[in-house]
Amino acid sequence: MEVLFILLPLSLVLVGLIVWAVVWAARSGQFDDLEGPAHRILMEDEDHPEQKNEGEEPPTRHSGVE
Repeated sequence: MEVLFILLPLSLVLVGLIVWAVVWAARSGQFDDLEGPAHRILMEDEDHPEQKNEGEEPPTRHSGVE
């Protein structure tokens, strides 16, 4: 029975933190676009050409004789 004096306030603090986190996420725009990332992952990036790493030399072919 005495453990309830610890668990009840602890659970109320935990619920308060969870409610605060959900309210903060909603106000900061975390839930604005729920479908965009799901559609974006399925579409190919046709607008963006392949980006080459600058500073790296292209691979060269060797004839096998060194």
